[in-house]
Amino acid sequence: MLKSIAVRKSQGSQYIVDLRAAQALGFRAKPVIGAADCQTDCQACVSVCPSQALALNPVQIDLGRCVMCGDCEPACPSAKIRFTNDVKLATVSRQALTVSAARPDIDPMQVSTELRRRFGRSMKLRSVSAGGCNGCEMEINALSNVNFDLGRYGIDMVASPRHADALVLSGPITRNMMDALQITWDAIPEPKLVIAVGACAISGGVFAESSALNRDFLQRFPPTLYVPGCPTHPLTFISGIMDLLGITG
Repeated sequence: MLKSIAVRKSQGSQYIVDLRAAQALGFRAKPVIGAADCQTDCQACVSVCPSQALALNPVQIDLGRCVMCGDCEPACPSAKIRFTNDVKLATVSRQALTVSAARPDIDPMQVSTELRRRFGRSMKLRSVSAGGCNGCEMEINALSNVNFDLGRYGIDMVASPRHADALVLSGPITRNMMDALQITWDAIPEPKLVIAVGACAISGGVFAESSALNRDFLQRFPPTLYVPGCPTHPLTFISGIMDLLGITG
């Protein structure tokens, strides 16, 4: 018992007081594309990208597809790509997730007055893993732990979709999960919204071309909030939902 107490004391406080100011040290997140010219006919970065997130002329990265593996950074002979630990990547627009040298930043999140009025003081989320690897799912679970404690803002995960205001979708949406996903969505009362978490949910990620997927659900119910990453960092989710609802902390 005394040894356990000593270990706990040595760890200090793990509670993050200011989530707005918190930094994800050592985490690979937002890429920065430099202004240096690419070598002639070079496609080194594209050839190593496992999710087809990179495009050339100009060089741009789709964060909705990027799995943050970082393989493109050392592969680029012009040192044009580097990754930072900036986790504030969430946005309300799928198109806004593409960054380039000319467009280095994701569009600033605009507070939704209607969503703030309805959910600014209390929002309940139902998480569905639609064929995910459990990476993003573990980070979603971390939202409620002692470190992040998203519940302090009235935002909580719930066990029943009938108690939820939003569907938190992770995973690429396999055919085997189509019906379960739809049943969950149908059980959530109006008004409701979809939050797509992770590259798999947003685009299919590395599984985008797989015949095992059926992503028609997102054609019928486009996400209100896109939270990129592989896996998504809890701070990416938290900053995105707080910006959307106008929660200042």
